Parts: sequence; structure tokens; C-alpha cells
Amino acid sequence: MHRYGVREVEKLLGLRRNTIRALIEAGFVSPERGPRNAWRFSFQDLVVLRTAQALAQAQVPPRRILRSMKALRSRLPEEMPLSGLSVRVVAEHVVVKEGGSHWQAESGQYLLAFEGDPSDGSLNVVEYKAAEAPADAAPHATHWFEQALALERDEPESARRAYERAIAEAPQLLNARINLGSLLHEAGCLTEAEHVYREAIAACGSAPTLMYNLGVLLDDMDRKHEAMDAYRAALRGDPGLADCHYNLALLCEQFSKPREAIRHMAQYRKLIEVKPG
Repeated sequence: MHRYGVREVEKLLGLRRNTIRALIEAGFVSPERGPRNAWRFSFQDLVVLRTAQALAQAQVPPRRILRSMKALRSRLPEEMPLSGLSVRVVAEHVVVKEGGSHWQAESGQYLLAFEGDPSDGSLNVVEYKAAEAPADAAPHATHWFEQALALERDEPESARRAYERAIAEAPQLLNARINLGSLLHEAGCLTEAEHVYREAIAACGSAPTLMYNLGVLLDDMDRKHEAMDAYRAALRGDPGLADCHYNLALLCEQFSKPREAIRHMAQYRKLIEVKPG
């Protein structure tokens, strides 16, 4: 069975890494761990991730989403079927079409579709709901922010320019700054990404997600001590960032801080074991 890495999931589903992590920590999927403890997702995980995220955006209660995803997963094939697959949430039911057959799983009111092309193994997402912009954004900033979200997967350069326009219109728009930094990071523009994150800190403060992203970037730039400082800052703002504990534990072990490494690894394990009842 083919397994997908985090970057593949980001590209296939258009989900950001922070969203993927949040859905995992909420218990909607439990991906395997591969080399270096990296997540490895199945085809079923991809469908469940995107459907769960859509239902969460539609403000469906978490318990109901969990029940729906359990029912959905139990009926999904392990791989993309040759006949293709689409998943739609219509009239409070998750409706799955596989070839000529249809079946339902519990859901909420949302409409989306997954279209698969078995010839190349791709999974394309079609959504019928506009992306939600931050409530406090100015009208023009909201427009550019939504444009950037829509363009990220297929036109990253255009998305970058749209995020820059959104930030110019609303300098306090933290989500635009975080997304722009992540986009640059993924493109390998590490120095530019750091500049975006540093400007975001100056304009918006040391938000936990921002500091976590900065820590990952500095880690990738082999500036390990600075990465540790950023991870610690992120955890001061949000001690529930499981991946932040994990990354910091590895760095503490690397720099002969065994007690801190053990503490953060223990907290990481505690966090990922917590599932909604």
C-alpha cells in the first residue's frame, strides 16, 4: 500500500501542515510513523483528513465528526479504485460514490468532492465553500488573503504576491504572514521566509504557531540553538503543541540536555495519546 508523506498530503489536499497536525491531534486519523518518526499517510487517511477538516470548518461538533469519520473509514478502499472515487457531504450525509455505487456515512452540512484520476494516482479536491478570511481583516486584505489561499497549490508565485498584497493592506494579518513564510519555506527560500517571520513577530508579537514555524525553519537552516529558543517561545504560548515538544526533545538530546529531552518527549507522548471521547 502506498504511503504519503506530509508534503505530498499538503500538495494533494491543499492543507497546511499546522492543519494536518491539528486534525491528527484531534484523533481523526492516526498515521504511521516512518523514518525519523515522519508521518506516513494512507489513501484512507487522505480522504478522512480532508473530509474532517471540511466538517470542522462547517462547525460540526467534534464528537459527531469522529463518529462520521469512523463510519467513513470502515467503508473506504485501501487504494484509489480504478473506477475513481468522490466524497460529497450533502443534506447532512457524507455520500460516497465509487463507480456506479453510492453509500453514506454520518456527516454535517457541507458540500465538497474528491476526484481521483487512477491513471496518475492523483487526488484533486473541489470545494464549494469560500475560504474564510480572518474576521478583523480589511475588505481589500480579505480579498487578497482568499485569493492567496485559492492559488497556493497550483500557482505559488501568484499566491505569494497575493499574500504580500494582503499584508500591505492589513499589516496585523498574522495568518497571511504565517502562510507566506511557510510558502517560502516550502519553496526553499529560507532566508526570505525568515525575514517574513521576523517581520511578523515585530508586527504581531510572538504567536505560538508563528514561533513554531520559525523554529522549524531555523532547524532546517542548521541553526539549532536558535531553533530551540523559538520552540521554547512557542511552548510558552501554547504548551499543547505536540510536534514542538517532539522537535525540542530531539534538539535537547543532541545538545546533551537529557532531563529537558525526557521531559519534552514525555509531554509529546502524553499529548498524542489524548483522543476525544
